[in-house]
Amino acid sequence: MSDPIAAPVLTAKDFATDQEVRWCPGCGDYSILAQVQKIMPGLGIPRERIVIISGIGCSSRFPYYMNTYGMHSIHGRATAVASGLKAARPELSVWIVTGDGDGLSIGGNHTIHLLRRNFDVNILLFNNQIYGLTKGQYSPTSETQKVTKSTPYGSIDHPFNPLALAMGADATFVARSMDRDPKHLQEILIRCHQHKGASFLEIYQNCNIFNDAAFEPFTEKTTKADNALLVEQGKPLVFGAQRDKGIRLDGLRPVAVTLGDQYSVDDLWVHDEKDFYKAQLLVRLFDDPRIDGHLPRPFGVFYQAERPCYEEMMTLQVEEVIQSKGKGDLDKLLRGNETWTIT
Repeated sequence: MSDPIAAPVLTAKDFATDQEVRWCPGCGDYSILAQVQKIMPGLGIPRERIVIISGIGCSSRFPYYMNTYGMHSIHGRATAVASGLKAARPELSVWIVTGDGDGLSIGGNHTIHLLRRNFDVNILLFNNQIYGLTKGQYSPTSETQKVTKSTPYGSIDHPFNPLALAMGADATFVARSMDRDPKHLQEILIRCHQHKGASFLEIYQNCNIFNDAAFEPFTEKTTKADNALLVEQGKPLVFGAQRDKGIRLDGLRPVAVTLGDQYSVDDLWVHDEKDFYKAQLLVRLFDDPRIDGHLPRPFGVFYQAERPCYEEMMTLQVEEVIQSKGKGDLDKLLRGNETWTIT
């Protein structure tokens, strides 16, 4: 008896299409695409069982460039399309590619409800703090006083914090990475795949045409160490070019301290991905002039929890109803339990 035919070994090139990648030269989307294509072979999933669904925006051209199944859907509705697909085909690996405008403005309602329902899908939210496709208007994540084509005197809107929004929607996996740290981004993408439930990954993505260097303090070698905090499970929150700074909790108030005579590593906040309450503080850890000391911007997995997935509960409910009541009657269902006779 001959040996069974081994499954083909895939590479990143197998996940690239013959389509010309049409983003602006230097756009952060190129890096994100490259990292997704690099991690896909290691997931051990056949290409025909992977689906990329996007909405509208620069990021939403993603399905054209991935040699998998995919759909370029409509503005803000990628999450709704993906929910329907996962409900009908739960065995598929579904990835949603969206942006800060697509996913948090017109699609904000769909995003929060997908998260609370906990479909087993992966949301990659590219955040460049601007509308790139429509040529530079302010977005839901643009900072206050942002001068753009649609806010010539500065934006008066208070911006969304995407991860705080995800926590408020009871997401079971919340993380942040950046386009200019390929290794870190690959690690977090793999963690998204490994999580059973809705994973929400915010990716800082540089729009070099309409909002260049928005995240420069966190991505450039000369400033990254003092401004970016890479959190790891079970490890203290340490940062700085000399690894001589850290974050400790003064009650429920995060404080940046210098390690030395007064404070040691043992005094610092130790990261726990399962701690819902500390995750709420961590996603809010932004530079704030009201707080003494410099607080860096955190990156990594902030929160992870286990909760039943919507598609599994739906399938179980349907099976239980069939077992107890038999095959359903659609006409009876539509009529409902109350009827009237008109004479």
